[in-house]
Amino acid sequence: MTVEEWLGEENQLGIDIWKKKYCNEDETFEEWISRISGRNEEIADYIRQKKFLFGGRILANRGLNREGRKVTYSNCYVVEPPEDNIESIFDCAKKLARTYSYGGGCGVDISKLSPRGAKINNAAKETSGSVSFMELYSLVTALIGQSGRRGALMISIDCSHPDVEEFIDLKTDLEKVTKANISVRIHEDFMEAVKKNEDYLLHYKREATGQVIERSINARELFRKIAETNWDYAEPGALFWDRIEGWNLLSNTKEFSYAGVNPCAEEPLPAGGSCLLGSINLAEFVLNPFTENAQFDLEGLKHCVETAVRALNEVLEEGLPLHPLQEQQESVTKWRQIGLGIMGLADCLIQLGLTYGEEDAVTMCDKIGFAMADSAIASSAKLAKEKGSFPACHTEEIMETPYFTANTTERTRELVRKYGLRNSQLLTIAPTGTLSTMLGISGGIEPIYANYYERKTESLHGTDVYYKVYTKIVENYMKQFGLKSDTELPDYFVTAMMLDYRQRIDMQSVWQKHIDASISSTVNVPNGFTVEETEGLYLYAYEKGLKGITIFRDGCKRIGILNANAKKESKKVSAGEGLKRGEILLVTDDVIGKKRKLITGCGSLHCIALFDPHTGALLETYLSKGSTGGCNNFMVGLSRMISISARGGIDIETIVDQLNSSGSCPSYTARRVTRKDTSKGACCPMAVGNALLDMYNEMQEELAEQEGKASWKAKKAPKPRAVSSEANADKMYCPECGEPLVFEEGCNICKSCGWSKCH
Repeated sequence: MTVEEWLGEENQLGIDIWKKKYCNEDETFEEWISRISGRNEEIADYIRQKKFLFGGRILANRGLNREGRKVTYSNCYVVEPPEDNIESIFDCAKKLARTYSYGGGCGVDISKLSPRGAKINNAAKETSGSVSFMELYSLVTALIGQSGRRGALMISIDCSHPDVEEFIDLKTDLEKVTKANISVRIHEDFMEAVKKNEDYLLHYKREATGQVIERSINARELFRKIAETNWDYAEPGALFWDRIEGWNLLSNTKEFSYAGVNPCAEEPLPAGGSCLLGSINLAEFVLNPFTENAQFDLEGLKHCVETAVRALNEVLEEGLPLHPLQEQQESVTKWRQIGLGIMGLADCLIQLGLTYGEEDAVTMCDKIGFAMADSAIASSAKLAKEKGSFPACHTEEIMETPYFTANTTERTRELVRKYGLRNSQLLTIAPTGTLSTMLGISGGIEPIYANYYERKTESLHGTDVYYKVYTKIVENYMKQFGLKSDTELPDYFVTAMMLDYRQRIDMQSVWQKHIDASISSTVNVPNGFTVEETEGLYLYAYEKGLKGITIFRDGCKRIGILNANAKKESKKVSAGEGLKRGEILLVTDDVIGKKRKLITGCGSLHCIALFDPHTGALLETYLSKGSTGGCNNFMVGLSRMISISARGGIDIETIVDQLNSSGSCPSYTARRVTRKDTSKGACCPMAVGNALLDMYNEMQEELAEQEGKASWKAKKAPKPRAVSSEANADKMYCPECGEPLVFEEGCNICKSCGWSKCH
């Protein structure tokens, strides 16, 4: 078999990913299969069938140690948390550097470090705090190369640490700690204080001096701070730590403790622990896809799980001497964690005719998840029979854990009772961005982000033409049933932005029931999603038993998602016709004006908008307050900025999107609740944006009506000068091909070339 036969000759992107990321020099596809499978023919067949793939480090690195390469097979590690002294802090940096040099990502928790202002016995007299050392760890991550990429880092802190507010605020400065993800460990007592609107004690005792640093904060205010920062910066993520510690195979094992999580948070691990990954492609287990007889091959999945568990254990054994640090080799030997996960779930559900997030889809996932967990545990027990259980295995303690009892049949329990387990951790759902892009399927448990993406091509005549590139499963369905447009797709072709966040969390929740590690996942929400809704999302995630959650709001300050809104084909006009940088349109006296009176939190606000009489484009805005309508200087400044944007060629939708990102105003909210007379929106800028859009739509309707009545001999209206409406500053672009990135599974991914920030 060749790679073209494996992926399909039309899948040039997948072929390019394989050649660039996973193929070793000029090896053939079959040579690659032999290398990465370790000559395990059963797992090799599953790879050929695209039913299973190892994690990226295994696909790229397995066997290369025989060529003298210092590489690891593990995607990520958790480094032992630094103790509260300068030697340990810099030892941690050294461990990060060494691990990155072998190709691994890292997680580190800084909760043991003294908070800002704690007394120390050196020249500084008091510490600069735990947060100050985050920049050091971020810098180390940036410095160590990994075959043209940089390492990945997760930094976490406990919600009870006195520096937690500074920790949350740090990433609002987009120039700081740019090479790390951050998360807050959230405990049940904090969440209960949030629900009751009670105070919460931040506490730290410095062992070296006995100094105790404490202060009380309002739990709900801190919770809002976490939600608000995540709303606007996609960080910090939330780690529900009690759920992490309580829902796994080792929750009763007293000698075991988690030290942190890996960069994408799907693997809670002990100090020195690593995640050895592989993923099953659920889409390949659907029989008779797209038909009334479609069904999921549950027995086939179970057999694949057993084969994959055995194969991952083979890789674990082979890779033991290849871990960068001695403490990592010792930890992996003692606990033997593997991370078998899934990808292609959204494709699987579509092939079955099920709607992502609906009850029948959740029920199907429950069946698949249980079968996967039970089979994985049984497979590990069979391996324990052959090769012995992991060194720290205490079978009775494992069998009494809530996770074990909820995810095993009596047959599996009997196997474990007799032989123990070969692995202390079995299942995870990791980011599969590059792998799933290579195969042309959805990643992890994520819904399809969009039915299509837009690409731009520039013709020889200087014309930018935007065209649709359909997601693979959409393309396949449209070809099979002869559809001409994605508007003809069945209702079960739902996308991320179409889902209610509760549906998204319900899906993650049902999978978390069956996953003993955790799940890397991001809830994508539209630009208009509010801070209050974000708080509701976090609370719902906590109540539904998730181990962690983060959101990505379209249009937030940490932009990275492709805009799925359709753009019309636009012409790239010559310099004589269009606007050069710095130019604006001249507003003539023949404009058409419209007016709205708005009621805001402070009183009345008058909004006047002037439109182009031929195109209906917004040109200028004038805002003025009534007798009690707020700050007049603010109104003048806002109206000037809206006007200059419109005259500079920015379309009204983009302007309104920016106004809708302003957040909520307390006085506006109070008036809406008490007097119920406020205009649509949550603050003055939002109300202005909604009014402008309303007047613009009214203007377009009037122009359309005039055009319908006009004689065919009527003089053609002059075309307005055009500029691109795409705000380049509002996107992050792929460092390899320059296309916009999509943010999925907690990771920036390029759908054009397969580049991924994560491994």
